[in-house]
Amino acid sequence: MAKRGGFPGGGMPGNMANLMKQAQRMQRQMEEQQKELEAKEFTAAAGGGAVEVTVSGKKEVLKVKLAEEVVDPEDIEMLEDLIVAAANEAIRKVDEETGAAMSKLTGGLGGGMPGIF
Repeated sequence: MAKRGGFPGGGMPGNMANLMKQAQRMQRQMEEQQKELEAKEFTAAAGGGAVEVTVSGKKEVLKVKLAEEVVDPEDIEMLEDLIVAAANEAIRKVDEETGAAMSKLTGGLGGGMPGIF
């Protein structure tokens, strides 16, 4: 007579149960790590520190700080470029830390979870 489930013993094998527990624990750790990252702030500068941009772990711009000497009404384009450069660098820092955190959790097994990071 065939056993139910297709596995010897009729139930979920021990290895599968352990794997499910590990996956659930990893998911909780990822959620905690995501909350921690979202609470952090990342700051980057451009133009030798003339422009500074701070973003959250959610990649939202929180603050832009400009040195007085960089505000030149005759050269708005340079100021715009410096703001973009600083913002992109700050966002790169968020991505870098997110990737490092995920790598620790997954032990280097592939990238982040789609839709999470």
